[in-house]
Amino acid sequence: MKKMNLFKKCVALACVTSMILTGCGKKADDNNSGATENPAPTESASNEMITITDAKGEVQIPANPKRIVDISGNSDILSILGYSVIGTANSDAYDYTRFPSYLEEVLYGAEILGYSMQDTMDIEGILALEPDLIIISSTHEKMYEQLKEIAPTVMIQLAQTDWKEDVMNVANVMNKTEQAEQWLAQYKETAAKMGEKVKETYGEDTTYLTFLASGGSIFVFDKAGIGSVLYEDMGLARPAGLPEQQDISLPVVTYEGLAAIDADVIFAVGTEEDFAQLKASPIYNSMPAVKNGKVVELPCSPYFNIGYSSIGRSIFVNEVMDLMEKINE
Repeated sequence: MKKMNLFKKCVALACVTSMILTGCGKKADDNNSGATENPAPTESASNEMITITDAKGEVQIPANPKRIVDISGNSDILSILGYSVIGTANSDAYDYTRFPSYLEEVLYGAEILGYSMQDTMDIEGILALEPDLIIISSTHEKMYEQLKEIAPTVMIQLAQTDWKEDVMNVANVMNKTEQAEQWLAQYKETAAKMGEKVKETYGEDTTYLTFLASGGSIFVFDKAGIGSVLYEDMGLARPAGLPEQQDISLPVVTYEGLAAIDADVIFAVGTEEDFAQLKASPIYNSMPAVKNGKVVELPCSPYFNIGYSSIGRSIFVNEVMDLMEKINE
């Protein structure tokens, strides 16, 4: 119950920022992730400083940072851009002491300093790492003055619902827009191809519903998480009755509201306890997709966060066909 109470806080925070907020993620393909191994601690190649513009205004940072601490939740994006981090807050939403499976290799060797959606971090841990650059988000505003005394500190303004904005925001700050655009173009192409493959196999008009079950509440993924991967990136069909996500908050529905969504296939994310509660509901069991056995149950770790990570998304789009095959055997 302690873990569940902790997670409820995560969900509340996740509904206030689309980072997230985002199975069994395998390591990202080198061409997709741009991941690099964390180097042994070294001094910066030079003392050259440059002036960049972040969410706070102009700030001077090293031209070639070598000891980056990122607590903004964008360590995966930094990896895509060719950087390694020595400290991170890209921890698993259900267990802050470990990395989500899809980032284990990307972040191997980095020190976990907290969870990115928390507004405080391990200051002593950051100080001990002797960073030459610290990256935060507006979530950590109250730490800004303290952190900038340790090292040059950059604040990233997180996007509301469009994850691609986060990629470009980080790229703009790090002067790596060309690399970001190349990665996004490749991801877009891959996701579209995988979407066409799913539609060719299971029908152009087949509709998909994705939601998170947590503690009796139902959070529907639309413009965030794995919902946006299916609908926006892969081009799969939204079901009739799906509540539209208006801002960064995930729509919340009752069991009756869930049953009013006319979906052919369901991707449900939750814990074993959440799934047991779902299956005990006559309303849930009355849904056509449930009665037809067209439900994919995904463990909350890593699938709650996977759609909020750029690398996670690149892994998930390649998993969808396998997941569909399991329920159509």
